[in-house]
Amino acid sequence: MTRDSPPPFRPSLTCEDEFASQLSQILVPPIAWLPVDALRCGQRSERKLTDVSEVTQTIEGWYALHDFRTIDWKAWRGATAHERSTALSEWTALSEDLRKHDTARTLSYGVYQVAGHKADLLFVHFRPTFEGIISAKEELQKTRLADYLHAPYSYVSIVELSSYLAKPGTDPLEDPRLLARLQPPIPENMPNICFYPMNKRREGTDNWYMLPMPERVELMKTHGLTGRSYAGKVSQVITGSVGFDDWEWGVTLYAADPLQFKKLVYEMRFDEVSARYADFGPFYAGTLASDVDVANLLKCD
Repeated sequence: MTRDSPPPFRPSLTCEDEFASQLSQILVPPIAWLPVDALRCGQRSERKLTDVSEVTQTIEGWYALHDFRTIDWKAWRGATAHERSTALSEWTALSEDLRKHDTARTLSYGVYQVAGHKADLLFVHFRPTFEGIISAKEELQKTRLADYLHAPYSYVSIVELSSYLAKPGTDPLEDPRLLARLQPPIPENMPNICFYPMNKRREGTDNWYMLPMPERVELMKTHGLTGRSYAGKVSQVITGSVGFDDWEWGVTLYAADPLQFKKLVYEMRFDEVSARYADFGPFYAGTLASDVDVANLLKCD
């Protein structure tokens, strides 16, 4: 496989707002918020949408690929035992190699069994370069196992934090606290995963991007208070995808108890940021799988 080298640090301007700067202080996703002050809420509706809003600078980390696959069970069962064994051995060799690089922290790699009909497997990749996540897809496609897999969905993005988190004049990659978040590992102590894409709404007066930054920050503070109650229960990785995929952000949640996904997302639906300003894509949930787990899943005996 290709060994990636990380690009130099460059703060960038994106349409992302301070949602990352506030949410980066907690371990949960950017979903929504409710203003503490009803009068302030009324004042917000009177603001003219022609005013110019401030754009937030962001720090980018590793690129991300969420590669969802379904198994063509008819084709898999129709293959000979030798064909199945060869395909599985070939994929296992690839997976073992990726896990070695994951241990060496040159990339992050995890496999999940997905609940429901939307997918059977999820391959999660974090790599230093854009070429790296393209290679991640190609590496799987070149195995014989790929002949028995379909790709119903995938998501391309990049780890994103607010530049406010970095000390002025310093390289975030030299800050161990930020480095761990810009190059996120797959948390084995939180084996359950929930992934979904989301947008901030731009409809009429419910236009997040036309709100002045102080109002956006105030809204996100309330959102953050809800999130802090799940610290230690839910961990998150926020990835920006403007220009990369069909939504603006991808949200990856990890938890030891999958029930926490439901509780967290439901509670935050009552915040104004979610109720008024957020649109959500499909949700995918699953559990961490070893290579042995995948082999057991594919047994036909």
